[in-house]
Amino acid sequence: MSLLVKICGLSTPETLETALEAGADMVGFVFFPPSPRHLSLEAGRDLGRQVKRRALKVALTVDADDATLDNIMDALAPDILQLHGKESVARLRDIKQRFGRPVMKAVPVATSVDLAVLPGYAAIADRILFDARAPKDATRPGGLGEPFDWHLLENLDLNVPYMVSGGLDADNVAEALRVTGAGGVDVSSGVESAPGVKDSEMIKAFIRAARATQELSVR
Repeated sequence: MSLLVKICGLSTPETLETALEAGADMVGFVFFPPSPRHLSLEAGRDLGRQVKRRALKVALTVDADDATLDNIMDALAPDILQLHGKESVARLRDIKQRFGRPVMKAVPVATSVDLAVLPGYAAIADRILFDARAPKDATRPGGLGEPFDWHLLENLDLNVPYMVSGGLDADNVAEALRVTGAGGVDVSSGVESAPGVKDSEMIKAFIRAARATQELSVR
């Protein structure tokens, strides 16, 4: 199975185009006001049109209610809903049924105890995204640029596909993939020159580094 590369938190036509031309499989758009990557619905609509099915559009939300999700569906028409909050298993099920889109559930990880929630989420979610657990005083659950202990995912037996995020960049993505055996990687702050400011050269470098691991694995 080919490696999936997701560039998240895109907010300008220029950096979105870079990600698409460089071969990103998924492009992520954040709809969460505390984030420096937050998009208005109007901006999301424009960027969504730019994608033109060249990659899967992912809408990232945090404990969003149905009205918010309705607005995002109308504006972006996402292919995948990424739920990055404290959504329960029941809430995942409700969202899948109501909106008819695959759901990717972010699971924050700091210790092995955090993996106890996996059976419930994996029964409903179409994909799991492992991210570093945010500090208690953080204002948002992700995009903080810190990795977690990837060895916690060694020998993971999960019946749904999973991706890794949290503190990834072009220099460490190969090691993250080697340790975790993940089928995909998700980067945001690791391709930024400042919080919320994507860097085109860093995007291209990250995608090249991730793809290189796949090329090595098939030799």
